[in-house]
Amino acid sequence: MPYTKEKISAVVAEQREFFRSGATLDVKWRMEQLKKLKQAVIEHEEELETALYEDLGKSKTEAYLCDIGPVIVEVNEILKGLKKWARPERHFSGLMCFPSTSTRVYKMPYGVTLIISPFNFPILLTLGVLAASICGGNTAVVKASSKSAASTRALQKLIAEIFPENYVTLIDGGHDVADMCLAERFDKIFYTGSPAVGKHVLAEAAKNLTPVALELGGETGNWCVVRADADLRDAARKIAFFKLVNAGQICININQIAVAEEVADEFLTALKAEFTRQIGERAEENPDYPKLITDAVYDKCVRLMEEYRDRVVFGGTGDRASRRFAPTVIYPVDADEEIVKHELFCPLLPVVPFKDAEVDRLMDVIAGREHPLSLYVFTADKKWAKAVMSTEQYGGGCVNEVCIHMMVKGVPFNGTGHSGMGAYHGEWGFREFTHPTTVLTGKTRFNLPLREHPYSGKAGEKKRKLLKMFEK
Repeated sequence: MPYTKEKISAVVAEQREFFRSGATLDVKWRMEQLKKLKQAVIEHEEELETALYEDLGKSKTEAYLCDIGPVIVEVNEILKGLKKWARPERHFSGLMCFPSTSTRVYKMPYGVTLIISPFNFPILLTLGVLAASICGGNTAVVKASSKSAASTRALQKLIAEIFPENYVTLIDGGHDVADMCLAERFDKIFYTGSPAVGKHVLAEAAKNLTPVALELGGETGNWCVVRADADLRDAARKIAFFKLVNAGQICININQIAVAEEVADEFLTALKAEFTRQIGERAEENPDYPKLITDAVYDKCVRLMEEYRDRVVFGGTGDRASRRFAPTVIYPVDADEEIVKHELFCPLLPVVPFKDAEVDRLMDVIAGREHPLSLYVFTADKKWAKAVMSTEQYGGGCVNEVCIHMMVKGVPFNGTGHSGMGAYHGEWGFREFTHPTTVLTGKTRFNLPLREHPYSGKAGEKKRKLLKMFEK
């Protein structure tokens, strides 16, 4: 059904009325909705897998590993901790607030939320964010991607079966529909996607001073640094695995590798061997290998590869009919070339050689660009790795590993600067979709005149002395 401005406005109004009823404030009720969501995902697993294959060519195993299973894990974590997270905090009011002794901080939902989800992980990055919104006690309008049309249809059906429209509704459509949503006054907006669109979302939200969470890919892409002392075969194995996932269409994926030139040839040999071992000689002929989301994305990938054709050392082949393009290693690439100055979001993998003794100069180059969503380093030098990971500006990352930092329970997933703002997963998602409200309970007796006029003369001087004593 096509969505109009009037229809979207009506949905938002209905959700605001439902939120004002107070139904979503009850934590047990929220948990019941989360259980419904989890059960629906389990029951619709096959349908969701089929949709992911139609949109992105994901095999059943990859669909479950990366999109469906993590939603169940996320809901389970929320169900386990929600009662504790939502409990009001109790604080002693302090001597300055005498005779009040009790202050509470309530974790209040924002109200009506807008979730704009992307095409690359359409199940996880829709339902995972929705679970966070629900656990915070909000209602939700979900604008799913028109690029992953099959997944959007499957999600629309799933949500309509378990939630009334005045609580959660999923709408489809292109950028025009997204702009209709952004024109509405929401209480919280959560957007996952590109920095360019993130700026637009933030600008529209500013018109209503709506708080926003942005999960962005990072304008200049995520770096992976391979030092000369790294276990090269281990690094190659993990990097090849990660670049194959979703054909590189991942916001935390490796955009470019920097490898110490002293071991570059050995590393590239190992990387090529791992790609071949994991996906075969021609990845585009392997039905388990995902495809690029649209013909336009495929064509853009090919055009960029052709600019570097003379430096393609692995891959460089594809099948436009199936939109599968092989993982393609481009070497050598200078750190100042355009291909490593923007997010690629495809199977191309530029490799930048550097002198290992000058690694800190390389880190300065990385630090001078927009903050990435992820950073990965492979090295045996634990001291250096700790120093880098504790001083660089990025969303999250790994030492001698890739991507699985986002699977750890109890920790945030987030970016900074051009890779986003806000955080979610588990309790961090609950915090993102609630705001703390401080309430002090006063007394009607024993109220002292300390804060009241007069502030001058002997009375004022006495009050000043008492204030200094209390405020030490």
